[in-house]
Amino acid sequence: MHVTVVDRRNHHLFQPLLYQVSTAALSPADIAAPIRRVLARARNVNVVLAEVVEVDMLQRRVLLADGGHLPFDDLVLATGSVYNYFAHPEWARLAPAPKSIADARTIRRRLLKAFEEAEGCAEPGRRATLLTFVVVGGGPTGVEMAGTIAELARYTLRGNFRRINPAEARVVLVEAAPRLLSAFPERLGSYAQRTLERIGVEVLLGGAVEIIDDDGVVVAGQRIAAETVIWGAGIRAERGAEWVGGTADRGGRIPVDANLAVKGHANVYALGDVALFSHNGVPLPALAQVAQQQGQHLGRALRTPGAPPAFRYRTKGDTAVIGRHAAVYVYGRFQLTGRIAWLLWSIVHVYLLIGFERRASVMSQWIWRYFTFERGARLID
Repeated sequence: MHVTVVDRRNHHLFQPLLYQVSTAALSPADIAAPIRRVLARARNVNVVLAEVVEVDMLQRRVLLADGGHLPFDDLVLATGSVYNYFAHPEWARLAPAPKSIADARTIRRRLLKAFEEAEGCAEPGRRATLLTFVVVGGGPTGVEMAGTIAELARYTLRGNFRRINPAEARVVLVEAAPRLLSAFPERLGSYAQRTLERIGVEVLLGGAVEIIDDDGVVVAGQRIAAETVIWGAGIRAERGAEWVGGTADRGGRIPVDANLAVKGHANVYALGDVALFSHNGVPLPALAQVAQQQGQHLGRALRTPGAPPAFRYRTKGDTAVIGRHAAVYVYGRFQLTGRIAWLLWSIVHVYLLIGFERRASVMSQWIWRYFTFERGARLID
């Protein structure tokens, strides 16, 4: 069996920890690995650095941006997802979202540069704008980002400046829904809000973002002057659906059967964020553990003759970290908050990283940061 992996980037990226790269807690190399290195031992796998622009179903070939093409017998679409700006693509430039290494570095640069510029700013109004950070979206990404920015300002940067007090930075988390973490039980959302407010995050609920411009944001008619705005309000599937005839799903996901096969196309499969797979009548969320399990299942199934068996999802629990030793964890009816939930969050995320070296590196950095509050990736590039 010969396998060809096509990707427009040369690295595998663990996206759930990108917010830590964005806030100077980790470096990109801690959560990314070269695809060729990951697959080096699989001698039957060929890696192609290219961008797919179309799939020719009649001739069963993948068309590439450079004009080339690759034939296939079986095709697996795993194009992932991008952030959804809800009919406002112009907001992407003003409010980057942590979806790639480039995005994370942009956010990190804007965060750290805002403090540096505030240090040299003599005008109080402008300084207040520089030290105001708005995070849009009250899901796990937004909650994690807001909590980490607040800790960066209150603890990591403490004593590093002479003319400003970083702890006076204003961190605002905006969520259009009436509560945070709407995919989690209400008790956990309330815990997340209390914890964020305790570390200085201002939580605005029930108001949608109406405007994002160079001066900040407008939320439910209220102007918030801010130099830095970060987006985390929702995702949609990356390209893929148009290659197989389109989709009626609002998130752009491709409907798949129980064995992950794209409906209406023999020997074409989709998995991860681009696949619309229902479990007990409910679509699976866009989580790393979902994509990992689907990839492992389909990889094993395609090695054997016949149609792949039905995929069965086994959750390891849903988690979101809120701040220093504070997190939420839910596994069915089992719910945890606080330090134990934070420990489980750490274990799950370290487990999902690729390679012992990265697992050991990230764990050791978390332990060091827990006791010292230091962050080793505070570089402005």
